[in-house]
Amino acid sequence: MDLASFTEKKDSCDFTKVAENVWKLVVRFPFGMREVNCYLFKGEKGYTIVDTGDCHETAKETWNKVLASVFPIEKIVLTHSHPDHLGLAKWLKEKYSVPVFMSDLSFQAMQETKARFAASHDKYEAVLQKHGVPALPKRNFAREIPKYDFEPDGLFKNGEQVLLGDDPYEAIRTPGHAPDHFCFYNRKEQILVLGDHVLKDLSPIVAAWSENDKNPLGDYFDSLDRIKDLPAKVALPGHGGLIGDVKARAESIRMRHEHRLRQMTMSLQEGEKTAAQICRDTYGDVALKQFFAPFMATITRCLYLESAGKISSRLENGKILYFLP
Repeated sequence: MDLASFTEKKDSCDFTKVAENVWKLVVRFPFGMREVNCYLFKGEKGYTIVDTGDCHETAKETWNKVLASVFPIEKIVLTHSHPDHLGLAKWLKEKYSVPVFMSDLSFQAMQETKARFAASHDKYEAVLQKHGVPALPKRNFAREIPKYDFEPDGLFKNGEQVLLGDDPYEAIRTPGHAPDHFCFYNRKEQILVLGDHVLKDLSPIVAAWSENDKNPLGDYFDSLDRIKDLPAKVALPGHGGLIGDVKARAESIRMRHEHRLRQMTMSLQEGEKTAAQICRDTYGDVALKQFFAPFMATITRCLYLESAGKISSRLENGKILYFLP
């Protein structure tokens, strides 16, 4: 049975045909983003899967149902190494003997992530506390390591052609949401696979996840410029609905960031503050459970403003304080 027949079944998974020989499969799991868009590209040798969903029994059941009913799978291609996109690659590779392809940067990021997760939670928390964050709920990072414990079957680099199904797509590096993030673009058919670079209803998280991330928001703005003018009849994001106008959505996301940057600069007119204090001024009082994402975004924006010379920082009593120069 092929996907065209499978999607007609009333009890089928959440499949949508989005272009000729291209389908979207929503894979769900009860944590984090709670769902991810995976895409299947039909080719003569089988289907290419782009991204897998996170590792959970609910997501595995979705793939088991699909793979029991439909087609051979030729390979998996990953947009980036975040767990909601990579989390089932190892499982699919081992259970169904599906080869996995990722960028050379994603492979490097996998190794760095394993090392970071193997480090103590206290070390990770200490970095955050420098920015004034309150104690966060404990998280067992070590349990994430198995998702990253596999060897890819092939690597691609920026600018190379990657076959999705039978069609060549250009691999375009788009750092920001993740240092190793890639989009894929079919110039002939004008199909753009966005991953988490641009989303329809959400502003992608852009955060400094490690001390090696010097200015991820600056990288993100550059990456938006890199793809926003590409003609795209079909734009396929990693979460939510399809995007009709990539350029308009990219510009809207940038405007939202610039609004927050202005709010932060205004906050510092009152004097020196930690990133946590700036975050509360910008977002208001948020519950600790919801504090992490806006806090990380605030640190990222502080790095951006500092790199642009619009704010400065200094270390005092173990805390990083930001101020207007």
